[in-house]
Amino acid sequence: MSALLAYGSLGGAVTVAALRYGDRPGLTDEAGTLSFTELDLRSNALANAWQAINITHGSTVGILCRNHRGLLDAVFAAAKTGAGILLLNVDFAAAQVREVCAREGVGTLVYDAEFTHLATTVDTVTSRFVAWTGRTSYAPPDRTLESLIAEGDTAPPAPPIRHSPLIVLTSGTTGSPKGARRERLEGFALSGAVLSKVPFRSGEAAYVAPPVFHGLGLLATGLNLALGSTVVTRRHFDARQVLASMASQHCAGLVLVPVMLKRILDLGEDTIARYDLSGLRIILSGGAPLGSTLARRATSVFGDVLYNLYGTTEAACAAIATPADLRAAPSCVGRPPFGTTVKLLDAHARELPRGATGAIHIGASGQFTGYTGGGTGQRVRGLMPTGDVGHFDAAGRLFVDGRDDEMIVSAGENVFPGEVADLLAGHPAVADAAVIGIPDEDFGQALRAFVVRRAGQELTADDVRNYVRTRLARYQVPRSVVFVKTLPRVASGKVLVRKLPAGEL
Repeated sequence: MSALLAYGSLGGAVTVAALRYGDRPGLTDEAGTLSFTELDLRSNALANAWQAINITHGSTVGILCRNHRGLLDAVFAAAKTGAGILLLNVDFAAAQVREVCAREGVGTLVYDAEFTHLATTVDTVTSRFVAWTGRTSYAPPDRTLESLIAEGDTAPPAPPIRHSPLIVLTSGTTGSPKGARRERLEGFALSGAVLSKVPFRSGEAAYVAPPVFHGLGLLATGLNLALGSTVVTRRHFDARQVLASMASQHCAGLVLVPVMLKRILDLGEDTIARYDLSGLRIILSGGAPLGSTLARRATSVFGDVLYNLYGTTEAACAAIATPADLRAAPSCVGRPPFGTTVKLLDAHARELPRGATGAIHIGASGQFTGYTGGGTGQRVRGLMPTGDVGHFDAAGRLFVDGRDDEMIVSAGENVFPGEVADLLAGHPAVADAAVIGIPDEDFGQALRAFVVRRAGQELTADDVRNYVRTRLARYQVPRSVVFVKTLPRVASGKVLVRKLPAGEL
């Protein structure tokens, strides 16, 4: 309790874990394994070193890192100093890094050596530190976190005046990413919501594949560390390596985004069967739509261990589908977890009954304080909109029909591109697919499908249209089909709409 009062739920969590679990393995990355005690002492040493150079309350630390110990060192140390924490997307271009750092007032930048060419262009920061060197052709000009930790005092640092705010950037699939700020990190409430549906247990191991700078990776890492479970992670995602690490570490949990799950399944059942995954109890997917096709494939291969988390950066966790939910309704996102309210509202903010489609609104702990650029988004009777529309079935399971800004009206009919993309994902010759709305002279709007063929498969635009025509309504058939080698996706797996080919194709 003293640690939590001194450093808040984020900074205090690592100290609590050290007190409770001590020498139990806390983190396994490419550099080896650290105990919970070592994680706590490392963050103490770094926090004391930073406080000595006035990185404390009022400062903001930007972190441009992949998944490894240095990222966690920086997060925990910044929290213990009271500095704000900004998690930067490693896929940003130099201009985006500069823009976000300037907008968020970043004075200290922590980065991996591979991003030296990005970090050195940010001229608004006063100090930089290298979190991971590795094998790189870059020669970073700044001190490393490891050198500060080696020289620092491991005694608990002086508590800050105020607990650290955390800023997680939205995905920014259609525009510039916003900073979602949380002044109070109600981690226990959010963890309790997840644990009410997903049976993570203390003393196990979980592979966390999504980047920690996204909500799902951050949530899964914090939750498992708090439980005293070993977090296993790597800087880059590789499907075979994930299976090998899970087998060697006897992982009970696997956390990933749908595109990662798809890449593992694409290895084939024979390859997957070579790895000992007998201890696997949980596959938690989130960050992007799972889809019924992928849910069925995963359940067929791994059994009833799949959970689907639906939420947003701003609104936290809205619903979780259990294996039983996904068996009954593979396209659902489940039911609200403990402490969460979900309501569907019409255009006049009236609550809709089961079966009716409306805008999804959430009331839950762990929601963001507001955007760093100003505003909190419109709320209705304390409920926050997710930006999605959906419906409840008769059993109370929630279905996300699509984004309210992606819905198109084609020949007078409401059409959600996501439903068509999910259908195309089940075609045996389709490796990946995305569908968007485009202007159309005849129908006002129409659908355009972007399709990645499976290697060695023949597939024409007419094949795609006929496949949809025999399974969905006439107005859901794409008017145009574009074949591409790959789909541009952000780290969470969502399609980067603005980078899809434009124009009449």
